[in-house]
Amino acid sequence: MEDKELENTVAENLNGTEEKEAVEYKEYSNEYLISAVEAVLFSVGESVSLDRLASALMMDKKTLGQQLEVMIETYNESNRGIRIVELEGAYQLCTRNEYYDVLSKVVNTPKKPVLTDVLLETLSIIAYKQPITRPEIEAIRGVSCVHAINKLIEYNLVSEVGRLDAPGKPILFGTTEDFLRCFGVASTRDLPLISPDKIEDFKKEALEEAEFTLSVDTSDIE
Repeated sequence: MEDKELENTVAENLNGTEEKEAVEYKEYSNEYLISAVEAVLFSVGESVSLDRLASALMMDKKTLGQQLEVMIETYNESNRGIRIVELEGAYQLCTRNEYYDVLSKVVNTPKKPVLTDVLLETLSIIAYKQPITRPEIEAIRGVSCVHAINKLIEYNLVSEVGRLDAPGKPILFGTTEDFLRCFGVASTRDLPLISPDKIEDFKKEALEEAEFTLSVDTSDIE
């Protein structure tokens, strides 16, 4: 008798757990969903992850992701001054690039970073090889990259993303959301493929840069 009661109690507890774990997801019209997401992104002012949006809307993440893809396409095709961009599984409201000149006369916009060939080469290596350490970047370029990396961090295009599990625990670098925004891609996976020949070009240009710097230093001494 006691065994039977215990069996019933366990069954009831299991059923209660399943009921608690069952989540009732909501469904919305496209019009409401666009307005709700727009309100959230506008209020936050920065990128919001799909997880946070799904939690706020009480929607299934996969379903919301699919609806957001359609919504973004529809939203961005309209004649609005703002657009929604996807940044590595997060979403943000941004102004359209074609209105930058108008905005700069009204809003105190930060000065656009000036990317020299050296910075672009270093940034390209980080973007395609991330996460990557400074010695690995320098092995590809063939010259010191301390200044270039510091400049890219200052421009918020690159950031420290961790440390390599190796002697000395060297810092690992990767690109940021600002990098994605700057180059108009939703993910680093969307970057165009780069050929091995281009890497060799980087090495050649870096060597020429190092030789030029050395010659300038020598002439200053003379």
